[in-house]
Amino acid sequence: MDLNKVRIVCFDADDTLWANEPYYQEAEQKFCALLESYLPQHTTAQELFRTEMQNLPLYGYGIKAFTLSMIETALRITDHHAPADLVDKIIGYGKVMLDQPIELFPGVTTVLQQLSHRYRLVIATKGDLLDQERKLKKSGIAAFFHHVEIMSDKKDSDYHKLLGHLDCRPEQFVMVGNSLKSDIMPVLAIGGYAIHIPYHMTWAHEVIQDPVEHERMLTLESIDQIIQYFQ
Repeated sequence: MDLNKVRIVCFDADDTLWANEPYYQEAEQKFCALLESYLPQHTTAQELFRTEMQNLPLYGYGIKAFTLSMIETALRITDHHAPADLVDKIIGYGKVMLDQPIELFPGVTTVLQQLSHRYRLVIATKGDLLDQERKLKKSGIAAFFHHVEIMSDKKDSDYHKLLGHLDCRPEQFVMVGNSLKSDIMPVLAIGGYAIHIPYHMTWAHEVIQDPVEHERMLTLESIDQIIQYFQ
């Protein structure tokens, strides 16, 4: 893949620069166990996912939206008889998630240091504004980025809008991310380049069953492999 025209390297944040999905899965497991006297855990997980999908247009992405969906699901499962302490525990799960430390993946800082000398670096991530800003501040890498875009969604139109803000043509833009659905396919669709770095955990909403191959796409095992393509 020829990246000679690229002048902006854009990174997804969650599960690309640092871990995120494990905290959601841990909270979901606690939630399902909490309601086991009402429904089997796998059924509760299905009900929670259904609630999340219904609420996406209203709440968007992020921990706060997830917590509200857990509360709504608990109320539905218990026929609105959930005791106050159960709801309080669910709120507590959300607060624990919001307070998690940010642990960068190996190689992230080195990659950003090297690329920042030659390229404009950008973050484009979905989620709650306050939470994503908090995570970026905790990460210690904010100074490497020319621009940070907290997006309500990551569709073709959202990337077109981002490129407009950056005054950048698609062939000058490469997106690095773990999600084929959100980070890779929309960027390829608008004519940009994409580097896919899969993560071992993926939210069901982000799963793409069919393999994706494209002349403007790379798939790497880890972020530190990026450097060899930017010589």
